[in-house]
Amino acid sequence: MSSKEDILKKYRANIREQFDMPDLSDIQAITYPDPLMQFMNMTKSVGGNAIEVDKGRDINEIIRELYPDAREIASNLPEITIATRNPDKVGRARDLNGTDVGVIRGVFGVAENGCVWIPQTMKEKAVMFISENLVILLNKSEIVNNMHEAYRRLSAEADSQGPMGKSFSDYGYGTFISGPSKTADIAQVLVMGAQAARSATVLLLPE
Repeated sequence: MSSKEDILKKYRANIREQFDMPDLSDIQAITYPDPLMQFMNMTKSVGGNAIEVDKGRDINEIIRELYPDAREIASNLPEITIATRNPDKVGRARDLNGTDVGVIRGVFGVAENGCVWIPQTMKEKAVMFISENLVILLNKSEIVNNMHEAYRRLSAEADSQGPMGKSFSDYGYGTFISGPSKTADIAQVLVMGAQAARSATVLLLPE
């Protein structure tokens, strides 16, 4: 049993009173006539960038155009042939320090807030946060309207033929990322890249 499971087991054993989950069936979550366009607009509004990729374009070429000065590119995706580091093969997470661009794959995006769901599909998940710039590959058909739809998709077993093939509980780790890291906690001055990537670009791939 992992330390996480051990901690959760202790919490459950000391629950004194339980409450039923509230009924959420009457909530009318927001929907959009064009979820893809809304996702792109929201991504830009939170400081990121969203680019529709034409069919046949070389992803590596696009990344080079976006980050021409990048020396260290980290990715475990087979199509990223310009990667100089592989988060599956480094000895420890801090070996990814100094990564100029991290390239990862998102499963689906959320139009409501520009979030992208990214499960851990690499040995060292630090690549999602330690990279100076983040590039997320996402199929443009994989956009849900809102977070209600997002969590329903994560909670239910996905179609085995679909892009996920797993339920939420099957993932050891996953995170929603929306734009670059940012904070305005100090003197109300917006600082980009405070805890993670300074920039985030979503490349929306064709079918």
